[in-house]
Amino acid sequence: MLKILLSNDDGVNAPGIQTLAAALRQYYHVQVIAPDRNRSGASNALTLDKPLRIQTLSNGDLSVQEGTPTDCVYIGVNKVVRPRPDIVVSGINCGPNLGDDVIYSGTVAAATEGRHLGLPSIAVSLDGDTHYESAARVTCDILMLLQKSPLRAGNILNINVPDIPYEDIKGIKVTRCGSRHAASEVYSLEDPKGNMLYWLGPVGEIRDAGPGTDFEAVQHGYVSITPLQVDLTAYKTHTLVEEWLEKSGVLVK
Repeated sequence: MLKILLSNDDGVNAPGIQTLAAALRQYYHVQVIAPDRNRSGASNALTLDKPLRIQTLSNGDLSVQEGTPTDCVYIGVNKVVRPRPDIVVSGINCGPNLGDDVIYSGTVAAATEGRHLGLPSIAVSLDGDTHYESAARVTCDILMLLQKSPLRAGNILNINVPDIPYEDIKGIKVTRCGSRHAASEVYSLEDPKGNMLYWLGPVGEIRDAGPGTDFEAVQHGYVSITPLQVDLTAYKTHTLVEEWLEKSGVLVK
């Protein structure tokens, strides 16, 4: 039976991860190991300045106290979950992880850590907060397909599901990341002692939702699957940077 390490960034008791755990346990062995609280936006952060404690909940789920999504997967794969899992699944996130969202997303980061540790990994997000069952059924569909025909490309699959009933989903599209305008809002308030408090504002408005993007697919009722890679090297720019350094006379070959 497929052994799944299931994590998220919304917290171990979030409806998304609990809905997905219930659905996956009909077919697979699932161990949930997730943050004890909402860690949305944690990206790939690791906790290096203090030890982490794990609490076993009454249903067998593991709650990492003050841990990040990456902490959960790192500890789970390397130490806690035995036998070692076959795959890492992250989600279901409350809200989408489209375009530039993947840079900040703890949901995507958990899957990225799984891939970094040598396991197939998928991240699942719902474009809303209602039809978690739809995203859970899509995840089961994808996992069954992966079992029948393994995908050996070595990428993370970032899956975004429209917030509609499963029966209304039009299909699946393989997409690229769209983009947003840069976020710029910061809200501030002075507390009674004269200290300033700051809140980061909302994400930027969508800039690129053109053909082939994850934004376009989800907006039109399709599941978006975007293959992501860990290697951030800008290969197309490699020669340009070399030429720039050669002209400056500082390039070492």
